[in-house]
Amino acid sequence: MEIINYLKHILQSKEIRVLIENFFSLSALQVVGYVLPLITLPYLVRVLGVEKYGLVAFATSFAAYFLILTDYGFNLSANREISINRNDKQQVSQIFSAVMIIKALLLLVSFTLLITIVLSFDKFTSNWQVYIFAFGMVVGNVLFPVWFFQGMEKMKYSTSLNIIAQVIFTIAIFIFIRGEVDFLYVPIINSFGFIVAGILSLLLIFRNFEVKFVIPESDYLWETFKDSTQFFLSRASVSIFTSSNIFFLGLFTNNIFVGYYSAAEKLFGAAQGIYTPLTQTLYPFMSHKKNKAFFKKIFKLSVSINVIFCIVLFVMSGFIINLLFGSNFQESANVLKIFSIALLIVTPAQLLGYPYLAALGYPKYANVSVVLGSVFHLIMLLILVMTLDLNIYSVASLVCITNFIVLLIRLYGVNKHKLWW
Repeated sequence: MEIINYLKHILQSKEIRVLIENFFSLSALQVVGYVLPLITLPYLVRVLGVEKYGLVAFATSFAAYFLILTDYGFNLSANREISINRNDKQQVSQIFSAVMIIKALLLLVSFTLLITIVLSFDKFTSNWQVYIFAFGMVVGNVLFPVWFFQGMEKMKYSTSLNIIAQVIFTIAIFIFIRGEVDFLYVPIINSFGFIVAGILSLLLIFRNFEVKFVIPESDYLWETFKDSTQFFLSRASVSIFTSSNIFFLGLFTNNIFVGYYSAAEKLFGAAQGIYTPLTQTLYPFMSHKKNKAFFKKIFKLSVSINVIFCIVLFVMSGFIINLLFGSNFQESANVLKIFSIALLIVTPAQLLGYPYLAALGYPKYANVSVVLGSVFHLIMLLILVMTLDLNIYSVASLVCITNFIVLLIRLYGVNKHKLWW
């Protein structure tokens, strides 16, 4: 009865109801965002073969660097500014326009870098089309201002549009991908879904939120850009121990190993994604309310559930991989076991980052933790390359160690400022 009464009490709060609505909207997005690809993933692996699937995964990891550059931390900084000024339509239009202009310029820089690299190195020139087509995801991501919907706490719109993109991708995969020779259609289809969702999101923003596109003063553009730099450094650092793993394996091993690693990493990403709606929903809420008692209840419950989930994932890794990809992917099963250990560390580290430390006014620890972690990760990747020890198992193990460093730094920040008491 006490639990029921407590739930009734918190549901009477309008802010909590909005929080719950946004959480379930983001959860629906994550379910669709990971379940639909997990439906197509076994099909793609079997139809394309591990080598071509590895090539597509390598191109996607390469495009991820440009996703980070064009995001430039605005998913955090612009999210915050929109949240603070959501009732001032003129200021919201100013923020929206400034961010979109900056992201468009970063997109132009990114495409220039892409063309330069693809035309300069044989590793990329031999399959130049796949890298160009994969870049369409970057274009779609720039067009889709998810930070706006998060800041306005209207994630149901973002959810619906992302579901449209995922459904387009899923249906098209089964229609157009029939054999190994069709591998180029994968990035084309994926990019098309992103771009369609991006265009629809802009139409929705201009119509439903009465946002007007304006040309901000150059000083305001510079301040907006500069304000997001610390968040960009943090997000860029995260990419070093996400996208760089596949990228390094692709450069220094071969596409077959990339395929094995990528298959397991997709499942690891899906498992991490379970908690993403929670962190994204808590961030604007905690920025407003600073409700430490509420956060601690959520934290303890989430970590407890995560421990049980990780144990099941470790025990069932072989069965899951065999079911999805077949008996030829046992290397992926062993990698997934390592990732299940990493997930024990990642979840509390994520929750203590932006939803807590940054929201309570200590973003330094959230940012510095990933910067230092990424520097360590990159150095270790280079050492693995030089010692010829770079393989799918050593890279997965390194993911565990790096995330443990991130967690330790964030725990230090929480303890130093007595944020748990």
